[in-house]
Amino acid sequence: MKAPGTTPRSGYRRRAPGEPRAIGYLYILPALVVYAVFLLYPFGQSVWLSFVHWDGLGVAAPAGFDNYRDLFGDPALRAPFAHALLLLLFYSALPVAIGLLLAAVMSRVRVRGMTFFRTVLFLPQVLALIVVGVAWRSILAPDGLLNDTLRAVGLGSLARPWLGDYTWALPAVGVVGTWVGTGLCMILFLAGAQRIPRELYEAARMDGAGPVREFLSVTLPGLRPQIAVALTLTIIAGLRNFDLIYITTSGGPGNATSVPAYEVYHRAFETNQVGSAAAVGVALTVLIFVLTVTVSRLVEGRRS
Repeated sequence: MKAPGTTPRSGYRRRAPGEPRAIGYLYILPALVVYAVFLLYPFGQSVWLSFVHWDGLGVAAPAGFDNYRDLFGDPALRAPFAHALLLLLFYSALPVAIGLLLAAVMSRVRVRGMTFFRTVLFLPQVLALIVVGVAWRSILAPDGLLNDTLRAVGLGSLARPWLGDYTWALPAVGVVGTWVGTGLCMILFLAGAQRIPRELYEAARMDGAGPVREFLSVTLPGLRPQIAVALTLTIIAGLRNFDLIYITTSGGPGNATSVPAYEVYHRAFETNQVGSAAAVGVALTVLIFVLTVTVSRLVEGRRS
């Protein structure tokens, strides 16, 4: 037995944790297997299905790139992607902007009951989207709470079937998405604001900075990582939006509120165009990946 402080025998080298490298891969192998079985393999199947014509029952026929050409040539397939990009204004841009405003106010002004207000604003994140959709469908119905309120205050001329109006159906669904996402963004920004050194605010105030300049010069740069996370989460949620559309409008009126995720369901299970549905799903996956990577790269570029 070696005495304390003696050097190891010649030729002996203590291995660092995880050496050889193959040992490290063994640690993540179970997670990789689950990931491959439940994500990579189904995605590969979807990519294969996107190159065939299949009704879900008969024999699949090769389609080449026909399903992908339809994405650019068929207005019925282009429209859902245009709707999804427009909804990002409601699902991502507005929640981030409102969340920043609320976080700036709540971190600067101390009001009694602040915990209660934070809880109420975050509540939509706790509710299932099915519940949210049912509740807002009732509120936006022709005889719902919103129209009844407008009539009660003398603005009955503004009342309309919000979810059945070709012009207002998509913005109405977008407002629901804004309501859902704002609480999450606010909580992220409040947590980030607490990590900003108080000395920066004191220095800004000594330089004569008002609330707006203080927000632009100190708070906004300090919340850059949280903004990136909020944008990533809300963009993904907006592009994957299915629950609210299915519950509130089912893509209607006509296809005024159809989005890619709903179009996948509609084509695969209602019109038996499985190949076309798979092409929409693959295109949606690529779009989500490109947008989220772009947001990440922009933030990393500004940090460097």
